[in-house]
This record gives sequence, C-alpha cells and structure tokens, in this order.
Amino acid sequence: MTAVNLPFRDRRHAGRVLATQLEQYRGRAGLLVLALPRGGVAVGFEVARELRAPLDIFVVRKLGVPGHEEYAMGAIASGGVRVMNPMPGL
Repeated sequence: MTAVNLPFRDRRHAGRVLATQLEQYRGRAGLLVLALPRGGVAVGFEVARELRAPLDIFVVRKLGVPGHEEYAMGAIASGGVRVMNPMPGL
C-alpha cells in the first residue's frame, strides 16, 4: 500500500483514494461494497463505481449506555444482527 495524504477534500474524494488502494479487487467474482450510513455511503459509492462492483447499504443503530448515550455498548443492524461489546466489570 502506498502512503496517502490526509485530509481529504470530502467523502467522495476519500472514496476515490480508497478505491486506488483496493484496485487489486476490481473484477473479482462476488465483490460487494458495503457502506454504512450516513457518511459511509458517499465513500462506498465512489469505491463501488471505481471497482465496478455493486453497492449495498447496511443500516446500523448504536446502542447507547443508559445515562451516557454518547457511549456505545453495541449496535443493532438490519435483519436483527446484534454486536455487543463486553462491559468491563459486568
């Protein structure tokens, strides 16, 4: 992988730069670009376009810690998939 200069102009620019780093996957059978809303969709769109791959969106919602909603203890995704982080001390 080559060095990349940061920051990017915008998310679309970030997606195009990321796509150059993933070029070896272009044309690979079964390739799918999966993006997370909100900001990841613009990045994923550019990656998918450059790699000529389909794009899908995975909708995820943060599960906040009661009383500390800015902290995430896990996430729930479309289709009922749950990902939980172990809580230290519990």
